[in-house]
Amino acid sequence: MKIYLVSYPSIMLNRGGPTYKLLQTHRALRERGLDVAFFNMWDTDLRLGKDDIVHIFNAGIDTWGIARNVKLYGARYVVNPIFYSNHPAWKLRMYQRMERILKPIFQRSHSDYEFTRQICAGADRVLPNTAAEGNLLADGLWIDRRKITTIYNGVEDRFARATPELFTQKYGLRDFVLYVGHLGPYRKNGKKIIQALQNLDHPAVIISDILHNEEGDWCRDAIGKSKNITLIEWLDHDDPLFASAYAACHTFILPTRYETPGRAALEAALTGANIVITPYGGTREYFGTHAWYPEPDSVASIQNAIEKALNAPRKDALKQHVLNTCIWPKIAEATEAVYRSL
Repeated sequence: MKIYLVSYPSIMLNRGGPTYKLLQTHRALRERGLDVAFFNMWDTDLRLGKDDIVHIFNAGIDTWGIARNVKLYGARYVVNPIFYSNHPAWKLRMYQRMERILKPIFQRSHSDYEFTRQICAGADRVLPNTAAEGNLLADGLWIDRRKITTIYNGVEDRFARATPELFTQKYGLRDFVLYVGHLGPYRKNGKKIIQALQNLDHPAVIISDILHNEEGDWCRDAIGKSKNITLIEWLDHDDPLFASAYAACHTFILPTRYETPGRAALEAALTGANIVITPYGGTREYFGTHAWYPEPDSVASIQNAIEKALNAPRKDALKQHVLNTCIWPKIAEATEAVYRSL
């Protein structure tokens, strides 16, 4: 059994949650002794057989061609869709019914939902990050529930051993509010996050890869005018300073429009930080009652949640929960079980 991991072409440029999920899945599966490799589309000798499994990360237009051709060559594939919609299942069904009615008129036209549905329908197993995502796929896109298995996002347990000294010595900051993630994409809600931080009488740190688009430029300019926000334009994920930043903060925030479920928040949770995170995208399945959930569209709601988190002591309950459920060896074990079932 040979396992090939593959995703959309720009995944290494984006350097987001799916990037690290792909890399860490590869590492964790190899540590379990599996024959696993990154799918190389330039390999002219590549042959896929019936005993091979292709694991696709993300179900959309960028991975549709891979899924379609894998089946044509007789191999199996599983997919981690990384799918979310702010529309309820009934509205997704209605949209697709309308699309099918109009298809004879608009031939060769497909919505994002249709690409996701086709990829998941053709998969041997569908591996959502949350049960909520699985329910949306089943109820909204008519994906067979019998092929759906929830596999949680993983996190490296090294963050549980991080200490604040390295970051504090370099930047002179401790017990601040921390945001880690992209700024510029609409989903990341950068404008409202920055406005909420500006309203606080408390130091904040943003570690971000800021895009060069209209919203990214706005965020960069607003941070530059802020008296309480320190900007670090990205750190390498393996840099010890990165983990130390989590350990040095008091409260980590990720009040984006949705997360599935937010890798950075899991990493921060392992250091014992308080967590403020969006309620959308299945985050409650991971963080439960151990986090604060503001309304992302409201600056006041974000600010209020941060203030409540700052006024609460850091506790280890969430850290222990994440260690029990989300570290990579456990995720790799569950993933291998899916492969073996095929």
